[in-house]
Amino acid sequence: MSWRKPEASECVQKSTAPGKESHTYAPVSLGEIKELAGVGRPTVSNWRRRHSRAVLGDSGESRHPFPDPIPGAGSESKPLFDASEIADWLDLRPLPDAEPDDDGRLPTYGDRFRRALRLRGLVALKHSLGSAATLISQALAVIAMSAEGKDWIPEYLPEGLLDDHQAAGPDVVRAALELMDEIGAPGWAADALLGLDDEGLEIAKRLESDLVMDVTPRGIVELVAALIGPNEGGPGQRSTISLCAGLGELLLGMGGGPYEGLRGHGELVAVEPDPSLRKLLHYRLLSYEAGSIDVCASPADLDTLDTWDQLPDEGPHGFSDADIVLADPPYVPGERERDVAGPLWWAEEAVRRLKPSGRAFVVVPAWTLSRTRGTGPTSVATPTISARDALLERGCVEAIIQLPRRIHPFRTGAEYVLLVLRPPSDPRPVLLVDADRIAQRTGGKGRKEWIDQVVRLARAVLDADTGTELSPEAVSDPQDARHIPVRADGAGEEQLLDARSILPAHRLAAPEVHVDHFDETLTARRAVAAAMPQLRDWIGTMGIVKRRTPVRHRKLDEHLRAGQLRLLNGHRIKETDITNTGLPVIGREEMLGTLPVGARRIALEDLSAYPSAKITEQGDILLLAEHGVRCHVDATGGCVLLSPVQGLRIAAYRSHLRDVAEGEQVRPDTLWMRPHSLARLLQAPRNQHRTSGSLVRRVSVRDMDLPQLPPDEVAELEEILAETERLRADARRQLEALDSLAERVSAGVADGDLALRRR
Repeated sequence: MSWRKPEASECVQKSTAPGKESHTYAPVSLGEIKELAGVGRPTVSNWRRRHSRAVLGDSGESRHPFPDPIPGAGSESKPLFDASEIADWLDLRPLPDAEPDDDGRLPTYGDRFRRALRLRGLVALKHSLGSAATLISQALAVIAMSAEGKDWIPEYLPEGLLDDHQAAGPDVVRAALELMDEIGAPGWAADALLGLDDEGLEIAKRLESDLVMDVTPRGIVELVAALIGPNEGGPGQRSTISLCAGLGELLLGMGGGPYEGLRGHGELVAVEPDPSLRKLLHYRLLSYEAGSIDVCASPADLDTLDTWDQLPDEGPHGFSDADIVLADPPYVPGERERDVAGPLWWAEEAVRRLKPSGRAFVVVPAWTLSRTRGTGPTSVATPTISARDALLERGCVEAIIQLPRRIHPFRTGAEYVLLVLRPPSDPRPVLLVDADRIAQRTGGKGRKEWIDQVVRLARAVLDADTGTELSPEAVSDPQDARHIPVRADGAGEEQLLDARSILPAHRLAAPEVHVDHFDETLTARRAVAAAMPQLRDWIGTMGIVKRRTPVRHRKLDEHLRAGQLRLLNGHRIKETDITNTGLPVIGREEMLGTLPVGARRIALEDLSAYPSAKITEQGDILLLAEHGVRCHVDATGGCVLLSPVQGLRIAAYRSHLRDVAEGEQVRPDTLWMRPHSLARLLQAPRNQHRTSGSLVRRVSVRDMDLPQLPPDEVAELEEILAETERLRADARRQLEALDSLAERVSAGVADGDLALRRR
């Protein structure tokens, strides 16, 4: 524990924003301009040629000419230029596709050029010291000692700080002080060195530092800060514990950023198990003059931690709970899934550390919410699933916010979720928010737009009294957010404790917004009658009316568990085993229409090497659930499914076909579902939107749902869809015949073999 507790105002960095002060840099060549500005050599040549004084002439007042070479420096073949003049000229050229900053200013090539100039010395030092970790530790120690560290008694400085500071050579000291001078404040310089801002990301890339791999993305930091809200200060200031603190991104980001984020907060404590990160976090806190924040090695240390408001004679010390608990465990997909101390262990620890009225914000990988127990009688829940169910059963989950895809700049293949947790209580409905869907809809409006919408949805509930649910008026699209009970009140109603994924993308399904299906269907029917008059009698027999009673939906997982459907998984087959003879192979290309069915086949003797490969039967539904849902009905069977294509088989359909073939009387109620109806219902928009995944958007088959329709209505729907499919096949054959005729006539004329004349 440090020897003095600073006032709250002292924990805030007092400095002006970094400006563009003039600094002396070594001259640069055209090749160095290319590299420092991050463009190609032709771009620099074009800049110099098209913006030369000779080309611009008298228009030079409105169009600034490219700087002239330094007289007497370099050579005619390799001229040298003043780096500051180049940076000023590049300030006139905004970066393409860049988002404006908070002040509305667009980043320029000049900003990028200046950042790269500062890096040249650091990159050279990295090579001389042997590693980026050594350079960062020593430079950060110099920055920390230049800030608050110089005022501390040496015995109370963080472990290793004096050693790193003394080990820093003159070049490292000069580089760190210059970086601090140019950026404008010790804290900002520390962030740049650690890769915590735009400039820092560039530094991290050039230094090849892996620190940024596990940094909490700024979008998550801003969202958590907005959900926490500002602290008004005064009596009863909020205390905070940051578990898995990393470099302190969430902790220092409270309230809008490290500059004002600590103002008005009460006791602040961080926990970081990794020794190297713990050391760097100590240094960063000193850079922000917040070195009084204790950094522990494990959560158990919180129970014995000395606090500022306790004196030695006041009994046992400790900081076992807080008003706010933050956590961002650095896990990747599947990592430590079967370990007790996995990602959700930290969520349980966060709940344990909450005061009765506190709230925790925990970032976890999306896979922790999408894993299922399995369907076998001997299936066992993993520790991750058990922890998830325990949090729900104890009423600890207040909101689940699925974060936008690719929110992490380095782990682009991973998806993340923000859990908003409360102390154990009676289970209440949980608010599910699909921030990914909101971010996709807002498009290029920037990070602030989707964060504002998510906060507006969440705060309407989080700031209200307990038990308050989100009003329908607060949601523009039911697929954005909805409350779902932990346990349903009645049979057949949706609940979270049903052994399925609780990811918002998998749960939030609703009818299309602002669509009158009855009017749209009548319009489509009139369009068909106008385009194909010969079908008017058939169209007139369709009995389409508005449904007066609500229809219930069931997940495909329920039908699969009940044995009504069978899931056929696609298989991976070697390319060398796929030929043009044997059974047809159905893969992604066939489902997308880029290859005709039958173009790829596999011989029976080759198929014998894949005993788990599935062969379809007549009436099976072929399904591709990537970037939406595509379904086809296999009219003949005998096809081999190639991953990622899957199949669905209606268990009772084979016996139905046998009865039809034997001429037996078949009643409509013998089948609960039929092939064409199933294929079309699976492709409905309510299922298309259930995608998840950062790189490949997939729909979970088990999380799709189907309306529960009476058998006679299913039979009527099947008759309509089967007839439309037959008509579509006829139309396709007609189009193919016309295409073939046009192709042959034009080819014959082009080769000079055909002559045309009117009869």
